[in-house]
Amino acid sequence: MAPQRNVGAGAEAELPEYAGHYRLESCLGSGGMGVVHLARSTSGLKLAVKVVHAELARDREFRGRFRQEVAAARRVSGAFTAPVVDADPEAERPWMATLFIPGPTLAEHVKRNGPMPSPQLRRLMAGLAEGLRDIHRVGVVHRDLKPSNVLLAEDGPKVIDFGISRPKDSELRTETGKLIGTPPFMAPEQFRRPREVGPSADIFALGSLLVHAATGRGPFDSDSPYVVAYQVVHDEPDLTGVPEELAPLVLRCLAKEPEDRPSPDELMQELRSVAASYDTRAFLAEAFIPAQRTEPTASTGAVPGHQAEPESEELEELETAERGTGPGTDTGPGTDAEEPPAGQAARRSARPPLSKRALLGGGALALAVFGTLFSVQLLGDEAPERRTTGVRATTAAFQAWEVAPSGKPGTPQCSYGAGRLFCALPGQVFALDPDDGGTLWRHTVARTDRSGPPTLSGGLVQPALNQRRGLEALDSASGKPVWRQNTVEYRGLDSAGSTLLLTGDDGTVTGVDATSGDTRWSSPIPGHDMPYFDSFAGDPLAYATSTSADGSSTRVTAVNPQTGEVRWDARLTGTLKPVGNMNDSVVLTSEDAVYGEVEALVRYTPGTREVRRVKLPAPLAQVQGTVHEGVAHLTGAGGRVVAVDMGALRQRWNLETGVARTSAPVADARHVFLTAPDGRLLAVDARVGRLVGQTEPRMAAASDRVVAVLPEPVLADGHVYAAAPDGTVFALEGRDPADW
Repeated sequence: MAPQRNVGAGAEAELPEYAGHYRLESCLGSGGMGVVHLARSTSGLKLAVKVVHAELARDREFRGRFRQEVAAARRVSGAFTAPVVDADPEAERPWMATLFIPGPTLAEHVKRNGPMPSPQLRRLMAGLAEGLRDIHRVGVVHRDLKPSNVLLAEDGPKVIDFGISRPKDSELRTETGKLIGTPPFMAPEQFRRPREVGPSADIFALGSLLVHAATGRGPFDSDSPYVVAYQVVHDEPDLTGVPEELAPLVLRCLAKEPEDRPSPDELMQELRSVAASYDTRAFLAEAFIPAQRTEPTASTGAVPGHQAEPESEELEELETAERGTGPGTDTGPGTDAEEPPAGQAARRSARPPLSKRALLGGGALALAVFGTLFSVQLLGDEAPERRTTGVRATTAAFQAWEVAPSGKPGTPQCSYGAGRLFCALPGQVFALDPDDGGTLWRHTVARTDRSGPPTLSGGLVQPALNQRRGLEALDSASGKPVWRQNTVEYRGLDSAGSTLLLTGDDGTVTGVDATSGDTRWSSPIPGHDMPYFDSFAGDPLAYATSTSADGSSTRVTAVNPQTGEVRWDARLTGTLKPVGNMNDSVVLTSEDAVYGEVEALVRYTPGTREVRRVKLPAPLAQVQGTVHEGVAHLTGAGGRVVAVDMGALRQRWNLETGVARTSAPVADARHVFLTAPDGRLLAVDARVGRLVGQTEPRMAAASDRVVAVLPEPVLADGHVYAAAPDGTVFALEGRDPADW
């Protein structure tokens, strides 16, 4: 058949006849990323094939995003999405084929039939809650859930188009100065802290989507995306027209703070209480599909990836400006005047009603036109709750303990150094006594662009590496600021030993002495347009990596962080990422360029330029890793833990923990420690790969909430420290986890 031709504004003059070996029969629609075609497999199976626009196919960053879309869509393929059949992200015109699902999008249904009645809304909400539950379980956040990305199929709603979704461990970074999404369905944190967007952003989008389905408009409505963005961050939603029995639940979905929104399981539980006779497993076709249906056409058909509007809108972030310092306004970082007595019990503070919660806490930050907003949370007056864990300690010198430093839910991120445990939550950083959990000091900080534990560098504590609020170094003993530096002009910040590495907009890297804040050196890193670094304890070097556009090779450059001197430079085969070092070698994961799964480990020895490769028996997705005494320990999707001996070049063991996902592993000679989403600490025998100990869950009040960031445990002096979603930090003897 002749190449298909399309007409209309912006249409490509000539469309391909085939995508891979799939013959494209007709054009179903076009969106911001590509054109969607109806096609058939060799056996006659109907497929929807998205073919990327020619101009985007030439863009390296976009290809990376499309690879991410394919990987995400493969992970979530199931009952509530359009299963991926085949894909080729590396083709001249990248493409992805999914099963064809007949039925309109939610946007088309509402436009054609008007607002949905309450029974249909309940079915829609339950179906989408189930879909998001499955999507989040595999570690994917959609980030662009909206009416045009929901198909109303005969067996229930399907979530489609993962074009801007990404796993939490993804190495794709949101471009500085850009926000990606559709403003009426974006959560406040997508405007304020786009790099920290988690599963709760999809719940906010679900709330906005339900308002659209119930009323034909959104909860924040304006012709201007800038006004909508301001309303999303500042204003209460307009729920006029939402059925009375559903309005409170929708309002919870639209809470300004992620931790105040329900989880998908909680949504389904509450929907059952709204209508006891409603079974969330039932989904009647006639609820959404008109009695007379026709084959989809370019104007009415709905298929995965087809949208009647651009797939996403990229909104430029503008700098925030601070407003006055009157009563009740945070005047800047500082330490608490008084510390709570050790052992004093704290009352768990109930969350105030949404309408009475101030978005900015005690501080006020203004939006410049609409842009980013960083909210500041002040420490409460409650003293931290402290109690023993109830487990038997294995030594007389150490008593297991558990504390709630902030008295509020939220998973702390912790690190160890200078004889102290340093932990961070949004708006605060605190130091704990590792022997008994007593609070040594607390310090108020602004919300950060980048999550993670405090960094001890140059003997001082860096509360967070945050380029928009600048660097701040604290005395490790008192928590008092030692120096501050404005870093707005920098795009990336990393820590390596006693040096902070700042990457500028032009790719120039500046090494800053973490002790004094003085500049040590400043220069580009040859061969890297925008270098970001990996560094490891005990390794004097920092590693910058850049992968080729087709994923076939990676340039690895080792830099002395104190001087900026390039120690060695190599181009290695594959898509590689450093995870640790051993002796004079660096260990890297090797990903499949199409699916993003780790299929092998690579040991590179720069002195001899020797490359040794260890292929994994089974690929591992969403990998986090560490190397201890020549053994690489990897965790991945589905709770898998793998140990690979990089000296003997073989896999030692593979363990299925039964946990949906885990934190990055931390290992010593005897055990590998990980945390689970429900707050459990797991211990695995490092020699044979057997689970030898685990603690009880420590969940927040919303016990089925999906935790976006899992903090890795901390090992120090034979003890293991961990944090949980209920806000607790706890310590156990690490030598014999069987006693937990």
